[in-house]
Amino acid sequence: MKKVKIKIDNKTIICSPDKTIMEAAKDNGIEIPGLCNHPDFPPRANCRVCVVEIIGVKKLMTSCSTKVQDGMEIRTNTARVKKVRNLNIELIFAEHLEKCSDCIWNVNCKLLDLADKYDLKIKRFIDRKKNRKTIKFGNAVEIDGSQCIDCRNCIDACSILQNINYLKLKGKGENQEVVENKKVGDKKIDCIYCGQCAVHCPVGAAQEQSHWEDVEKILYDKSKIVIAQFAPSIRVSIGESFGLPYGKIATGQVVAGLRKLGFDYIFDVNFGADVTTIVEAKELLDRIQNSKFKIQNSILPMITSCCPAWVKYVEFYHPELIPNLTTARSPHIHLGGIVKTYWAEKLNANPKDIVVVSIMPCTAKKFESARSEMKIKNMLPVDYVLTTREFAWMMKRHCVNFAKLKGERADHPLGEYSGAAAIYGGSGGVMESALRSARFFACAGNKREENKICNLKLDFKSVRGLAGIKEATVSVAGSKLRIAVVNGIGNIEPVIENLNNYDYIEVMACPGGCIGGGGQPIPTTDEIRKKRTEALYKIDKNKKIREAHRNKGVLGVLKWLEKQGKLEHQVLHTGYFNSTRTNTD
Repeated sequence: MKKVKIKIDNKTIICSPDKTIMEAAKDNGIEIPGLCNHPDFPPRANCRVCVVEIIGVKKLMTSCSTKVQDGMEIRTNTARVKKVRNLNIELIFAEHLEKCSDCIWNVNCKLLDLADKYDLKIKRFIDRKKNRKTIKFGNAVEIDGSQCIDCRNCIDACSILQNINYLKLKGKGENQEVVENKKVGDKKIDCIYCGQCAVHCPVGAAQEQSHWEDVEKILYDKSKIVIAQFAPSIRVSIGESFGLPYGKIATGQVVAGLRKLGFDYIFDVNFGADVTTIVEAKELLDRIQNSKFKIQNSILPMITSCCPAWVKYVEFYHPELIPNLTTARSPHIHLGGIVKTYWAEKLNANPKDIVVVSIMPCTAKKFESARSEMKIKNMLPVDYVLTTREFAWMMKRHCVNFAKLKGERADHPLGEYSGAAAIYGGSGGVMESALRSARFFACAGNKREENKICNLKLDFKSVRGLAGIKEATVSVAGSKLRIAVVNGIGNIEPVIENLNNYDYIEVMACPGGCIGGGGQPIPTTDEIRKKRTEALYKIDKNKKIREAHRNKGVLGVLKWLEKQGKLEHQVLHTGYFNSTRTNTD
């Protein structure tokens, strides 16, 4: 492609003609402010904060939507630009009711940064949306209409990215607002709690339903043993909230930060991921073996159920697929159950005095943790879920300088993990982890087969990456297994339409998997997802043990559970239900 030459603020730039002015400026270290633009969506130029002046063009142009042209000369900070840009920002503040004191964006707010940078009077205009209501989606996500700036990112996230179409605009002009879209014709629509609306909202109008206040209170309750457990992807994303590079591995700092906040014990959800891997790998082999003889529990393809937004999608939109979902619980639910059974007994503690807090990249985990079918002995394994953003906010509130923390180790034995657990955070990671162990279990005790199969390379690179659908054929248990990985719920329907083409399927509702989850730091883009994923595979590569079934701590827990009768099934397995009957499940 032929390059073009342009000038931005008298700086000569050579770039591709498919670039926008904003992209060309960013690539060359020139900052143009903006709020609504996001690389996941086509530009809409709604906020109009990014206006620039182009020599020879009468009106100001939005840099996020204007393509560069050869010979173009652009000014980003003229008196005319400043006047219009500043007025637009002030008008946006009039659309956005300031609730700064308890907003998790308080110390990382683009709106406040712009007001400070340009010395704006944010109270110049009356807040015209102050009486707008907050819409709550289950117990996971909410959209506060009084803070909305009409950028429509939440609508694009729900429609263009996820193909759910649960959000729509109602009204026109100053009366327009984002509302629920529960039905189109005869088709019911429901939210799956993925939180992509929240991770794409530039001002915190769409956000997680907060649990951090409850967690802070419980940390001061000396009658409780408060446990924190953190997900695989947290360690490669949390640093972004404190100025660290994208994909920075910060496992030790996460542990240290949680201890600074006052948690009594810190465990690693990667331990739970190793449990999940073993349970799922064995179930996969059982289904493959049973299908040969056409006996019970032989339903294929088997589909992963680690992602609660995907599970909600199945329950509401495709309940006929419920038997295909693996019965294995997700990693943080597995570990929460182990904490309140195995670990409680070892500590000689009453499980009712134990409070488990999961630090997750996901808003749907809030929904999952409260599901009644997760209960063990009438107790939920996980009591509270904090997103990555909530965790960052708590550390900032308590003046924890995360970037300067010295790394610490999670508590033994529920803090040890394999490389297979680390990659759970990326699209394809759950499947790759399960295949590593499934191959081992398939040939256990057969030395000839072990030499042929079990010692093959552990990397299943065909399931990695950010492609929407990844397909491959692998050898497991003497069978050619047809596998697929669905990266983002918006890509699921073609796979469902051709279900008979597969034996094993992984689905993650969020683009990139958990590293792109609805509770992750903002911004989250494909470029950032890629760097976070690369960091997870780096952790995996550097681990001495890279297979779940070689985690001795996990094997010890599973051996203990085997002796507990019905408790073993309660801790390791679950079931799901048709939820088409209501929009509020």
